[in-house]
Amino acid sequence: MKLYFVRHGRTEWNQEGRFQGASGDSPLLPTAVEELHNLGKHLAQTQFDKIYSSDLPRAVRSAEIIQEESQFPTEIVSIPELREWQLGKLEGAKISTIEAIYPHQMAAFRHNLSQFNHTFFDAESVYHTTHRTISFIKTLKDKDYEQVLIVGHGANLTASIRTMLGYDTPLLRKNGGLTNASITILETEDFENFELITWNNTDYLLEKAEN
Repeated sequence: MKLYFVRHGRTEWNQEGRFQGASGDSPLLPTAVEELHNLGKHLAQTQFDKIYSSDLPRAVRSAEIIQEESQFPTEIVSIPELREWQLGKLEGAKISTIEAIYPHQMAAFRHNLSQFNHTFFDAESVYHTTHRTISFIKTLKDKDYEQVLIVGHGANLTASIRTMLGYDTPLLRKNGGLTNASITILETEDFENFELITWNNTDYLLEKAEN
């Protein structure tokens, strides 16, 4: 099975530099809507057996826009397990402010999750956020699907995908996180071993610029 992972489009809180986890949400930017339509056109000829989305509005709307461009319309199913990391006291806070107050914790969150103390912020643990998402993904093993689109969130998907690829916790943020409206593709036969086909790809934007 091929699993296509897309991070939702850029939002107002993304633009403002605010933490936006499972308890926060803000509207997609107009530029993000345009990008997602372009992404949908890029994927229009790809036939998905099912589209799964986080049930947070920014992800659901992103999935709907992509679906609008598809030549093979299919059902969008909202899944709570695909929600963004629950960030507790960080929700809605300016990233620059938190970095100034807690530089070591923010450095850990960005570069070495094994040193991130989630209890400090009443946030979800690395294990919990990845476990709930991966547990859902592994339920797809029993489905007779060939290709599935999963629309979720940057921090959660980055950590979850890299966990499935066998990365240890200190390396889950290696090379940074996923870009808004990017595509990452994994392939698996047994849902225990995953092969990375494409990581954090936004080449479709170049395709649009060349047309």
